[in-house]
Amino acid sequence: MITLTRTGAAENVALIALNRPNALNALCRQLMQELSETLLKVEHDSSYNVIVLTGNEKAFAAGADIKEMAKLEFADVFQNDFFNNWDTLSHITKPVIAAVNGFALGGGTELALMCDIVYAGENAVFGQPEINIGTIPGLGGTQRWPRFTNKSIAMEICLTGDRLTAQDAKEVGLVSKIFPTQQLVSEAVILADKIAKNSPLIVKTVKNSVNSAYETSLNQGLQIEKQLFQSTFATNDRKEGMTAFAEKRGPKWAGN
Repeated sequence: MITLTRTGAAENVALIALNRPNALNALCRQLMQELSETLLKVEHDSSYNVIVLTGNEKAFAAGADIKEMAKLEFADVFQNDFFNNWDTLSHITKPVIAAVNGFALGGGTELALMCDIVYAGENAVFGQPEINIGTIPGLGGTQRWPRFTNKSIAMEICLTGDRLTAQDAKEVGLVSKIFPTQQLVSEAVILADKIAKNSPLIVKTVKNSVNSAYETSLNQGLQIEKQLFQSTFATNDRKEGMTAFAEKRGPKWAGN
């Protein structure tokens, strides 16, 4: 239910696609297990620098598989830790770009929120409809929406189940750019190429620093940033980057 394609100018971009088209890429246990395994494979493969996560033109992911969940009881989801490993994406250290076309509802929106950058196709639709079926978001929807937008928007989205268009999502800060549906993935790969040209070591450091902004106070975040900045002076890539700049040539990253 997952495809992995090597792409990008230097073939160091992993294009991971959810591939359950007959169910609009609904997130079932098998799909999420395969996604987790694929993400970890890419994470531990140094030949990949950046990840692009997408679905198809109709759906990024239309939410969790309700047919699979409907028969479960509290004991099932609690004792078996339902959603276990569904958040692997949030632990990946390499940059992840979500290329969202079509429906990204419920778990689909939450999956996009776990990514570092969200690009949307013109036909993208976001939302948290869990309230309409008697439950709440369980993959971070109630936690990431207020961090990425604000409390009022998060409450409205989660309490009503209303959907947002791509333009709506961009206006509230969920999406950074919108592209024609058929151009979306190629534009995401272009962005991935730009990121992949930089030192993988420093890219991971930047991701770590930016993520700290959502998990700490401003003063704590500034201290983390300062420490990470100082740590780059212990790397060969920092030395190479500055030397190459002074010598007016392209840098050759060693990754250490």
